[in-house]
Amino acid sequence: MTLAATHEAERGLDGREAAARSAAGRANVTTEVTSRSVGVIIRANVVTRFNALLGGLLVVILIVGPPQDALFGLVLVGNTLVGVLQEIRAKRTLDRLQLVGGVTSSVVRDGVVQPVAARDVVEGDVIEVRRGDQIVVDGAVLVSDGLEVDESMLTGESDAVHKPAGTTVRSGTWVVAGVGRHRADVVGDEAYAHALANEGRRFALTRSELRVGIDRILRGVTWVLVPTGVLLVISQLLQSDSLHEAARTSVAGVVNMVPEGLVLLTSTALAVGVTRLGRRQVLVQELSALEGLARVDVLCVDKTGTLTEATLELFAVEPLDRSVDAEDVLARLAATDPDPNPTLQAIARARSAPALPVTWQLPFSSAARWSAFGDAEGAWALGAPDVLFEWVRPEDTEVIEPVRVHVDEHVREGRRVLLLGRYPGRSPDDRPHGVLHPVAVVTLDEKVRPEAAGIVTWFREQGVSLRVLSGDAPRTVGAVAGRVGIPGAEQPFDARHLPSSAEELAAVVDAHHVFGRVGPRQKLDIISALQRAGHTVGMVGDGVNDVLALKQSDLGVAMGNGASAARNVAQVVLVDPRFDALPPVVAEGRRVIGNVERVGKLFVTKTVYACLLALAVGVAQLPFPFYPRHLTLVSSLTIGIPGFFLALAPNDARVEHGFAGRVLRAAVPAGVVAAAATFSGYALARDDALTSIDQARTSAMLVLFGVAMWVLVIIARPYTRPRLMLLGSMVGAFAVAIALHRSRGYFALTLPRPLVTIACIGIVAMAGAVMEIGWRLAAWRVSARGDHGS
Repeated sequence: MTLAATHEAERGLDGREAAARSAAGRANVTTEVTSRSVGVIIRANVVTRFNALLGGLLVVILIVGPPQDALFGLVLVGNTLVGVLQEIRAKRTLDRLQLVGGVTSSVVRDGVVQPVAARDVVEGDVIEVRRGDQIVVDGAVLVSDGLEVDESMLTGESDAVHKPAGTTVRSGTWVVAGVGRHRADVVGDEAYAHALANEGRRFALTRSELRVGIDRILRGVTWVLVPTGVLLVISQLLQSDSLHEAARTSVAGVVNMVPEGLVLLTSTALAVGVTRLGRRQVLVQELSALEGLARVDVLCVDKTGTLTEATLELFAVEPLDRSVDAEDVLARLAATDPDPNPTLQAIARARSAPALPVTWQLPFSSAARWSAFGDAEGAWALGAPDVLFEWVRPEDTEVIEPVRVHVDEHVREGRRVLLLGRYPGRSPDDRPHGVLHPVAVVTLDEKVRPEAAGIVTWFREQGVSLRVLSGDAPRTVGAVAGRVGIPGAEQPFDARHLPSSAEELAAVVDAHHVFGRVGPRQKLDIISALQRAGHTVGMVGDGVNDVLALKQSDLGVAMGNGASAARNVAQVVLVDPRFDALPPVVAEGRRVIGNVERVGKLFVTKTVYACLLALAVGVAQLPFPFYPRHLTLVSSLTIGIPGFFLALAPNDARVEHGFAGRVLRAAVPAGVVAAAATFSGYALARDDALTSIDQARTSAMLVLFGVAMWVLVIIARPYTRPRLMLLGSMVGAFAVAIALHRSRGYFALTLPRPLVTIACIGIVAMAGAVMEIGWRLAAWRVSARGDHGS
């Protein structure tokens, strides 16, 4: 490295020059946004195909009908406002949390290393990177001390790439070993793979089964709505003497076919879920992550930092060569490393010592599982015993055999064990094959989190299977897993022996729940095998070695105190990094998606019976049985208002795949029954010579409300006190509307003769019985198939 480069790496930019470059637009600011702007949110909620249709129909009613028939316009505006306000609220929560959990960089300015947000890095800045750091801009490496970078997100290759001075690093990669400084040569949108580096940070309804299912339903509705609506309009024009009357009844029929609140209520439920999680210090970087939370049935976790405390404690240093003060050597090595890993940090806390004068260093990496420090007389190696034992020199072989037994005892107790050795290494390229002299056994202890056992039990009760994936020795991992109650902990599997065959790998992953010696590639293979077996897999990680697994999983959850690379690729970040934060996160996802499915059944049921009624009336050439105000009242009390509350109610059922199918299997039969019952009540009243058209319409409304309310009663199960209060209040509100003379006049209700009323009640009872039988048969069939979706 040249003298000029050395000076640049040490001094960096001065503060005034950095500010000037930022003002000149040379900062790492991009056109990528972390959340939708307020304008985009408003436009997305207002400018929709259904709002356009309903808005046009609203104009027609305001021209030809009384204002009471325009009540659906208030519902339209109210739903839109709720959607806009909830998403803006969620946006503010998301943006605020991203300031806490976002990627930061360490820049050198005026000779001092200082943290700045990634967007505040300017062209020409010198950036210091360490193990676990995200590289946010492109540039030349100025200083490299064993710097290794994982470029798998750019190249697909998982092997770490050594980056000596003079080479180039690119955004979208992360540091897996060593320390270095590089210059910010290309920033902002021009940086290579910038989109990949920020891939997980859009606040949007990304492609998911939920969105695909809703889109399928809406496309089907559109295809049915157009011809049915045309038939209805023609039939009303042909059989009515009044153009205004035909327009009013046609609008009533078409408006009722539109599931106008389904998309808005879905967006609102998701936005409320994001806000609730935000209050728990959980950053949701994609709305689709909520769907992943609801569907997860396998959760993969690391041992350290998840089941155990993140910090290690030095348990013992057991010398194998009495001529060497192993504790002093370890303490000096810990003081030497500029970027100490948790092991060296534990040693430094236990004993302080001056730094060892090293001439070179081989940083620790998860893949190699050892590190080395070179001095004037040779090198020190510190790493996993099973790795270093293979390199012991022949004359020490006999000494090692009893040490292996002793190491196994520590491992069975759940401790982490390392071996310290000496070898004649002169550079990082020298390996101690056959020349390593063992000096000491180092044992470290981990404290199991007090809440871990309870959380493991909670996940098991919720039908979520846990897999522990750790880089530690299998028996160490198994001992800790057994202490917190994970099944199969007594049979941990060594991931180094994972089979290459997909069939054999699937069998191993299915049979074992605890894996040790798991490298980044093995984590990826295990998660992929689980996904191929049909599981929805979540991954909890905090280190750079977890990045590939977080990206592969259906739901990546990163700890807020973990590596920035892990936080950046995860869909969910626990800003407050506690294992006991996970159950509420999973429960919130289930609540949101389960309730969206529950409410979706209500809206689609309405669309089905509205289309069938319009079709029946059109074919029979009868006046449509409702005015818009009638259906506004029924829809508000049986779908709109209760749907809003049900969307926000507790729901802990794990959601299975097949959203659209389950919604349609429930809604289509219910809609058919509702349409048949309503048409029967209307036809019965029409056939009565003493019943007027207004009384016939009121009869139809009574039947429709009764059947729609019965659907709501079924969907609201299992009952809770708030749900019973909700159902009772809806029935009470309808009773008030029927009982009060003023409200009857407002809603154009004329009660039929008692005999007709009794007949309508009988029709409702028969329809309810049919739905109860059908719902139970469907539930038994679903249960037998093993599909437990809500």
